[in-house]
Amino acid sequence: MPYFIDTHCHFDFPPFSGAEMASLTSAAQANVRQIIVPAVSADYFSRILDLAANYPPLFAALGLHPLYIARHQEADLATLASALRDKTDKLVAVGEIGLDLYMDEPQLPRQLTLLNAQLQLAKQHDLPVILHSRRSHDPLAAVLRKAALPRAGVVHGFAGSLVQAQAFIRLGYYIGVGGTITYERAQKTRHVMATLPLSALLLETDAPDMPLAGFQGQPNRPERAANVFAVLCELRPETPQEIAAQLLENSQQLFSLPSVN
Repeated sequence: MPYFIDTHCHFDFPPFSGAEMASLTSAAQANVRQIIVPAVSADYFSRILDLAANYPPLFAALGLHPLYIARHQEADLATLASALRDKTDKLVAVGEIGLDLYMDEPQLPRQLTLLNAQLQLAKQHDLPVILHSRRSHDPLAAVLRKAALPRAGVVHGFAGSLVQAQAFIRLGYYIGVGGTITYERAQKTRHVMATLPLSALLLETDAPDMPLAGFQGQPNRPERAANVFAVLCELRPETPQEIAAQLLENSQQLFSLPSVN
């Protein structure tokens, strides 16, 4: 069976902080061999870059998350631009960026300004983006259409409609499949992931957030990407081997990841 890549794990947060080797060992035992760690604010850039430099399975993404819009400063964009200029092969994306219209006081004009600036940095440095989107799929798609990024990216943790997912795919974006599909009540999302072309899907956990069914109340973990995969196999017509191989190819292609020996 091809190995798994968790394309979205906040490995710089507890419970992984201080237990990196044990956490990576647990992930590897579940055949999760590579993990992309997206930032949420400039405060975490250095730590994420250090993690990627020191642990071969880890890769960095740097960006300013819309949920922290009240925290971000103008200087943070300059910090991001500087980090991207100095990027190594372990820095594989700009993220986590995007739009969030679910939170209190979303400050949409400021979110849009920040998002557009980061999309331009991604274009300048030829990097894909990792996108957060809550109740914002349609306006986000409109922004992405105008930005016309050559490397596109992934809309992570997708829980929108089939039509919205197809709109992102037409723009060249992948759709992140996470723990939501492990809940039988999530019929809309399960149907979307069963229907979309396999060539458009990526595997993710969003650990330590978004716990899977059966693990409520516990921090999510990268090894549970294997559980998400198992449920995806139940929903789709392809064989597990075909699904695993295509998910791996999708992840390697988008993020230019090296193969694991």
